[in-house]
Amino acid sequence: MAALKKEYHINKNDFIRAGEASIGVKNVLKSLDVDPSIIRRVAICGYEGEMNVVMHGGTGKLNIEINSTNIVLDISDNGPGMANTELAMERGYSTATDEYREMGFGAGMGLPNMEKNSDEFKIDSAVGKGTRIRMVFSLTHSKE
Repeated sequence: MAALKKEYHINKNDFIRAGEASIGVKNVLKSLDVDPSIIRRVAICGYEGEMNVVMHGGTGKLNIEINSTNIVLDISDNGPGMANTELAMERGYSTATDEYREMGFGAGMGLPNMEKNSDEFKIDSAVGKGTRIRMVFSLTHSKE
């Protein structure tokens, strides 16, 4: 498979278009006949990351790169960043506003779900500099 790269732009508080990037990624993977269980994992991670940008991140982007062995999902934003990524990774920890909680978000499972569903997970964040999450999904072995 030849390498394929695609970029999607994400804007803070754009709930009208929220989810379009992860749906686009899912459709690309379907068109390439990627294993449905991998598509599901990538779609979960893409959506969780996309919604974090919409709610917390300012302007951001979701990049996907697909080659013969891996899918790489790279989600970054220029938002406020996180002071404590270890705390942010704890199941149930959330900084969601009451408004977002009323919309059904804020369970504190987004980052843990991304880590659980990817084969490799890396988060870089600094206050005032934004956040970048890089996830890798292997096409050559499946995660149980």
